[in-house]
Amino acid sequence: MVHALVDDFHEWEKWSPWEDVDPDLRRAYSGADSGVGARYEWQGNRKAGEGSMEITGSTPERIAIDLRFLKPFKADNDIEFVLTPAGDGTKVDWVMRGNNTGLAALLAKVMPTEKLVGKDFEKGLARLKAAAESRPAG
Repeated sequence: MVHALVDDFHEWEKWSPWEDVDPDLRRAYSGADSGVGARYEWQGNRKAGEGSMEITGSTPERIAIDLRFLKPFKADNDIEFVLTPAGDGTKVDWVMRGNNTGLAALLAKVMPTEKLVGKDFEKGLARLKAAAESRPAG
């Protein structure tokens, strides 16, 4: 259930921590419906910014995503969701890696990435858990 919520960008509206940032967020989907090749682009207010994500790898245990920010600053990041069976559920590790340049590098020196997105990731993981638990089994 968790895999389906992460592997399909259409499902992200149910759990993404950034859905509250801009009620007028513009979204575009292209490529595959889900899995490798699925692509999502967004444009929003100053806080939401602009960028894209594309799923580059998808197995039952791992989903890899290429994340590109265009605004408020340019940055390229790799995101990985690692899904591990845990009892009756799934343990989810959400990891983001990237090289900071320009404004992003300056910002990273002042405020580490963990401080910038850590709370968002925690909020997203809690929403992902709630969304997975509310889905019918099957």
